[in-house]
Amino acid sequence: MGRHTTATCKLCRREREKLYLKGEKCATEKCPFSKRSYAPGQHGKLPLRISEYGIRLREKQKARRIYGLTERQFEKYFEEAARSKGATGEKLLEILERRLDNVIFRLGFTTSRQGARQLIRNGGLDINGQKTNIPSFQVRAGDLIKIRPKIVALVKATQEKMPDYSPPAWLAVTGEAEGKVVAIPRRDEIGTLLEDHLIVEYYSR
Repeated sequence: MGRHTTATCKLCRREREKLYLKGEKCATEKCPFSKRSYAPGQHGKLPLRISEYGIRLREKQKARRIYGLTERQFEKYFEEAARSKGATGEKLLEILERRLDNVIFRLGFTTSRQGARQLIRNGGLDINGQKTNIPSFQVRAGDLIKIRPKIVALVKATQEKMPDYSPPAWLAVTGEAEGKVVAIPRRDEIGTLLEDHLIVEYYSR
């Protein structure tokens, strides 16, 4: 996956919305967005005037940044969703949610998707008993995810920081640093605040 070369917090400022890309820091007073919630650049404080096209573009960009994807990756996922049966927008969000890095984040094993990608790339988990180091791996209903012993302490420390966190209904924590994909996520079970119809309209222009 391509890497962002700009500061992560500038992505939130560009969207004028906190996207929680840096985990714990986003919930503290140290979050740069809390101090400067306007867009970066010398004209960032000016009133925002946005066209219909701009509204759809910004929603697509917001989704891409939340899930940490390059433009080409996001386009491929949209094309896959468009070929699938059902509402394209809902299928797109389902595909994005089924990414392994997102699942690790949703299970509460890391505080951000970026942290989940790092854990996966370092070979820190098994799926159904097989070592997996591909963040884009698409999980299926019934998949069992187990954190490898060398990472368990790190995951436990993260869980202790979020004692009240509960994963969405389509996932379940089944043991110490273990989880299961109970079902394929439905649209009403996906907590990401995105207007998927605007993304579909953007690509349908």
